[in-house]
Amino acid sequence: MANGNSKNEIWLDRKAVQHRPVYFGIKRIADIVLSILGLLGLSPLLLILIIMVKFDGSHGRVFYIQKRIGKNGKAFHMYKFRSMIPNADAYLAKLQQKNEIHGAMFKMKDDPRITRVGKFIRKYSLDELPQLLNVIGGSMSLVGPRPPLPSEVAKYSKYDAQRLYVVPGCTGLWQVTARNDTDFAGAVRLDLEYIQKSSLLFDLKILLGTVKVMIKPNAAY
Repeated sequence: MANGNSKNEIWLDRKAVQHRPVYFGIKRIADIVLSILGLLGLSPLLLILIIMVKFDGSHGRVFYIQKRIGKNGKAFHMYKFRSMIPNADAYLAKLQQKNEIHGAMFKMKDDPRITRVGKFIRKYSLDELPQLLNVIGGSMSLVGPRPPLPSEVAKYSKYDAQRLYVVPGCTGLWQVTARNDTDFAGAVRLDLEYIQKSSLLFDLKILLGTVKVMIKPNAAY
């Protein structure tokens, strides 16, 4: 499915990656069933989070809807609990020089746009829970590379764009291992490693790892 070069890069065979009907068929069914069960089982927690975000003092909306890029470059709207002040995207340009990750991604540990409630829900990845709706709708999977912003994809090299060969996920190999302790190149490599090794068993291991990280957070911020 893939091979490396002298720089230890991972190059994938797009056709081999995407033509796995049994794996993707079972994965899709599992995504729908587990997401529905998750929404039902977590409904009391979701209600608490809705109240916390609504009354966090920043006078913003509960849900944050953002345009992301999915499989084969197709755009979709991703749902999250709002963890930043209203109109946070308008302040991004002013903070770019403080980006702590090299490459087509923005991360800042002490981002002034994040609310007090936002810091808490980000630490435990609770802000990501509404993405179960994306999973049910088919724009995302439970496991896969994180969906990038259009502005990030605009900076992608041909190598980086391999992340878009599969449906993006709520969690992935990067989230349960290095998280924010790696740079963009490292995140891309972990995503490509996931795509290369993807299987139902590997997906299950990542999901279990995600539960562990939510209980005992790694470098999330």
